[in-house]
Amino acid sequence: MTGVTLGFIPEPLSVPLVCILPSRKTPATIIDSRKFKQIKASIEEIGLIEPLSVTAAHQSTGQHVLLDGHLRLIAMQKLGFVEVSCLVATDDESYTYNNRVNRLSTIQEHYMIRRVVERGVSPERLAKALAMDVSMILKKLSLLDGICPEAAELLGDRQFSVDLARAIRKMKPTRQVECVELMIAANNVTVPYAEALLVATPAARLVDGKKPPKLTGVTPEQMAKMEREMSNLQGQYKLVEQTYGQDVLNLVLAKGYLARLVENQLVAQYLRQRQPDLLAEFETIVETVSLEQQQFSVLT
Repeated sequence: MTGVTLGFIPEPLSVPLVCILPSRKTPATIIDSRKFKQIKASIEEIGLIEPLSVTAAHQSTGQHVLLDGHLRLIAMQKLGFVEVSCLVATDDESYTYNNRVNRLSTIQEHYMIRRVVERGVSPERLAKALAMDVSMILKKLSLLDGICPEAAELLGDRQFSVDLARAIRKMKPTRQVECVELMIAANNVTVPYAEALLVATPAARLVDGKKPPKLTGVTPEQMAKMEREMSNLQGQYKLVEQTYGQDVLNLVLAKGYLARLVENQLVAQYLRQRQPDLLAEFETIVETVSLEQQQFSVLT
């Protein structure tokens, strides 16, 4: 069994800023962006956390090409740094490594903030380092308070507003899981949707047993209808979830059969002459399923 080739030299290297060449041009207005101000404030307060990614030094010039960390480089130049810690790539690829970085989910960010505070860093100092309001740090710090582990696990790899937790924690655990599943299935993990689900939740399934204020412009009759429809939707979602795998398998098998059928020249010619509408439907099914499979392969 062969070993895995490392993409970078394991130990960071201290490189003079003047020896690092950006691989792309950054807009002049970037220094006014909120993201840049956060990065600059963080480096100024607690130093550089993530090293820059650079290529190996050019043999004749000694220059490194920057692969990832353009904003950090500009921030350190503005702050007067002379050298910076870098991870040196072991290959000569010039693509941006930043495109292959998985960004922190909201819950991962919560865990990181909690660990920093547990190690003695005050929320005020952390807020200053991240150029954020301290109230936002406190919200991120208490994100999972009142959220059951099962719901937190479902949200584990997603990015969402910290205000979404405010609506979810008012529900009992089983209802939390149901609502998170619905939001994920609808690809709508947003505060307005969570609040709508909260309002449509029966009082018996809420933590304090009291219905939240009604939505503006919604009558009691409409609310009752919303609750019934939500209950039906949850039942249908569970049924689809149980049979989804088998349905997809059947669809793929049927698609394969139809694909071979329309690829047969004699069959295709017969259908084109006798049943053109049926042939068009077969071709549409084959193309549609193929597109869905391509999208699925990209997502996985």
